[in-house]
Amino acid sequence: MARVYLGSRFPPEASARLDAGLADHDVVRPRPEDASASNLVAGAVDPRIAEADVVFGQPPPIALTGARAPKWVHLTSAGYTRYANADVAEALRARGVRVTTSSTVFAEPCATHALALLLALSRQLPSASERQHSDHAWPSAALRARSWIWPGRTIMVLGFGGIGRRLVELLRPLGARIVVVRDRPRGDEGVATMDKTRAEEMLSEVDAVVSTLPENASTRGFVDVTWLAAMRPHAFFVNVGRGVTVDQDALTDALAAGRLGGAGLDVTEPEPLPPEHPLWTLPNVIITPHAAGGQIGEPLALVDHFLANLVRFVRGEALVDQVI
Repeated sequence: MARVYLGSRFPPEASARLDAGLADHDVVRPRPEDASASNLVAGAVDPRIAEADVVFGQPPPIALTGARAPKWVHLTSAGYTRYANADVAEALRARGVRVTTSSTVFAEPCATHALALLLALSRQLPSASERQHSDHAWPSAALRARSWIWPGRTIMVLGFGGIGRRLVELLRPLGARIVVVRDRPRGDEGVATMDKTRAEEMLSEVDAVVSTLPENASTRGFVDVTWLAAMRPHAFFVNVGRGVTVDQDALTDALAAGRLGGAGLDVTEPEPLPPEHPLWTLPNVIITPHAAGGQIGEPLALVDHFLANLVRFVRGEALVDQVI
């Protein structure tokens, strides 16, 4: 039996499944107003966190780095930026705290969403939608002439975590050449892989860049003005990672000036994107409101992923999606 601190709120069906799965464990809950309702926001500081063996939610890092600490923290997010800070990560390792994410839950919807954005741009769906709602026009010849298919073209995927790996699988049937960019290529990726320096050298050959990058010290501003200037004028940029990994002003300028073919953005900086921001009105841009990770039944999937990992924890087995 483990002592489990539940720091996140879930809708009734997911809460009932969580309660059933924790029937044999000692469960500790924060006050309702202190529980996190978003996987992007840390929960409140609660001294009882340090008394638990397991924490499920988004605990504040300060609650995990004291003299007493849980043995395992399972996050309701794929990202773990606030725990990846060097000082925090070192303190967690020193105390033997393991951290896992819910990356497995979000890999499929995020990869599917990235593919949808890429296909929508290449098949001119934004232009068709705009004409549908503005003047009910039928610009068949113009849209047909600008629509792409992918055999013989090149797609560059930034990042090779759970989302990046699944995205590569979804992209393969398109017939495009696929290249992956990651910090330290290992050689076992099963797809052409390179670091940022080599990637910058081949941007003039790339027809689309799809970013799945998380936020950390090495990825902030990864796609900068130099990177954008090296891309082909017809190329598309899609981002389902984090907004801070891109120089948004430089991206906006490139799109407005026609130096890029279009963009599909599920993430921006800041979020929500201010109503007056020019990205909203550019005709070659699709914006979705950080919805790529969503799916019907998302809370149930998060609960099931945690409960499966809890079984592994109790048995002393390796945990899925461990990052620290």
